[in-house]
Amino acid sequence: MTPVGIILLLLAAALGGAAFWFRGRLAAANARHAAELATLERQHATRLAAEIDRTWALLDRMVEGVIVVDPDSRIQFANQAAGALFGFTPPAKGRTVLEATRHHELAALLARLPRESEVLNHEVRLERLPAPRYLQVNALTLRNRGAIDGAILVFHDLTRLRELEAVRQEFVANVSHELRTPLSLIKSAAETLLDGGMKDPAVTTRFLEIIDKHANRLTLLIDDLLLLSRLDSGRADLHLQPVPLRAAVQEVFDDAALIARSRGVTLQNHLPPDVCARADPERLRQVLANLIDNAIKYGRIDGQVDVGGRTIERGWVELTVRDDGPGIPPEAKARVFERFYRVDKARSREQGGTGLGLAIVKNVVQAHGGDIRVESSPGSGAQFHIRLPAGSADAPAVRT
Repeated sequence: MTPVGIILLLLAAALGGAAFWFRGRLAAANARHAAELATLERQHATRLAAEIDRTWALLDRMVEGVIVVDPDSRIQFANQAAGALFGFTPPAKGRTVLEATRHHELAALLARLPRESEVLNHEVRLERLPAPRYLQVNALTLRNRGAIDGAILVFHDLTRLRELEAVRQEFVANVSHELRTPLSLIKSAAETLLDGGMKDPAVTTRFLEIIDKHANRLTLLIDDLLLLSRLDSGRADLHLQPVPLRAAVQEVFDDAALIARSRGVTLQNHLPPDVCARADPERLRQVLANLIDNAIKYGRIDGQVDVGGRTIERGWVELTVRDDGPGIPPEAKARVFERFYRVDKARSREQGGTGLGLAIVKNVVQAHGGDIRVESSPGSGAQFHIRLPAGSADAPAVRT
């Protein structure tokens, strides 16, 4: 073999070895790359699964109800709030929305989504005991690369807002009624006087007394409304100091003695002299006056009103006002502290008052950090129990 052949042979061997080495390095690099890619894919899948779990966990803890469905309207996810609203146990996966919620309007809403993409602020009513519930529904079509992949429904409970709106409307109607009655009487009396009634002194006196009486009634109503407004907004100043309850009750008894005698009602003060509350004296007197006045008016004629109290555990005192009247029906006990609510409307208006007394009592007691409850059954009278912070005779007065 010539020297050139030998050189060519050696060069070919070298090139073959280099190619073999390069192919080996390339294969190793490809293997490492594949391993790194597989690791990255596993890490990505793990992170994605964790993100999905966190998303589902977040949705599950939302106050709003959430239901996610597939293109066939079968539930893929439902959170706890949705289950509570519709009375099923999540996740309810695989059931249709109609099967889970038993609400045809929701099924009809889902049928609209392919055409409308989203439905916002749709309201539905759920018939539930003891009262219906009202929901606002927002629905959105889910898409994947242009194709429909399902939908998500979000439910916001509007029940409390509807209840508050009903209370507001009732309040406005009641205020209007309470204002209209005395205003009509004042206007009629004034017209009578202007039409010639002033020529007769007896007629003049009688109609001026009507005007004065119902002007005072309007003043009381406006004062009570303003007080409730201040209590609601937390703007009612309280001058807290130790108040001996026996003396406070006796003061109210003295003021109520005339009306009590007119009905033959005996007033009994059973409070021990050492029971003391930490309260605003004027506001507490207002609470006692309202409760004792109601007990006299709605107790039986020739009956008895008892006020007692005691110091209870953990720095509280309890005050009880008891009458022996017809009592309060069970269905009315939960509402007696509502503004303008009257158990017996005809008798309440005959007795006078603004219809705000017990509402003021409740708000004043709560402003002191206390609470009030009523116990009663038909024919057994009513007992109002007030819990207030206990006071100490040597505690300083505080303004809040």
